[in-house]
Amino acid sequence: MKNKRTVSPATFFNSRLTATISISLALFLLGLIILLFLFANNLSTYVKESLSFDIILSDDIKDAQVADLQKKLDKTLFVKSTEFISKADAAKQLEEDLGQSPEEFLGFNPLPAMIVVRLNSQYANTDSLSVIEKQIKGFSTDIKELEYRRELMDLVNDNLKNVGAILLGLSVLLLIISFALINNTIRLTIYSKRFLIHTMKLVGATSGFIRKPFIRAHIFSGIIAALIAIALLIWLLQYVAKDFSSIPEIINWNTLYIVFGSVLILGVVISITATFLAVNKYIRMDGDDLFYI
Repeated sequence: MKNKRTVSPATFFNSRLTATISISLALFLLGLIILLFLFANNLSTYVKESLSFDIILSDDIKDAQVADLQKKLDKTLFVKSTEFISKADAAKQLEEDLGQSPEEFLGFNPLPAMIVVRLNSQYANTDSLSVIEKQIKGFSTDIKELEYRRELMDLVNDNLKNVGAILLGLSVLLLIISFALINNTIRLTIYSKRFLIHTMKLVGATSGFIRKPFIRAHIFSGIIAALIAIALLIWLLQYVAKDFSSIPEIINWNTLYIVFGSVLILGVVISITATFLAVNKYIRMDGDDLFYI
């Protein structure tokens, strides 16, 4: 009676499965690269649009004049949003902060009515504000002055530039590592088939015929690896979002669609390119040389 052959666990983890897992990890890094770029851009926009300045209004301004001024501001290219805070609302807010109304110890309300303006990100810098200030002051004679913290705005813009430079360097490094991992993984997979490629060449198979099954197989592996990488990215974002509530505001669904679509496309394109180059290498080699590589 013949002994039954047992399947080694190593048989299951064959070269293609190992290659798919390796490629998925590399694509995960590529996904992080794209996510970092988009995150840096969205973070810059989010932070800049969180900055605001105040338009101080005269005490005798009417509600209709305030509404008209807000309409003019909202129609401009540089304004993202406006919010009117009346003298009473300002006093109420100060009372909540200090625990005592300013009218109780001063006998009057010293706080002015104002419009809080948030700019679109491309205009959130001190150079643009100098031009914007002149334009806004021409909208109404009831505008007393504009108040904004120039130092804070300069500091935010400088810090965002530094963060962007760091992320750019990190992204380039991750891109090189990711491409090298995918390329080497596919080369190792095809290396084990080099004698099969040579045999196919000996029986008269064309280069295109030899490449076709390899490319088809690695396209499939690239798609599976991309889906695994996307699943890992989703898990990572969900994990990070638990501790940072502002993540959904910075990374929206449009950003995620771009990241996931790019990972899928890169998984296929890089797999095709690496497979094409690797197979061509062994097609061009002589049979004797295959023993010495």
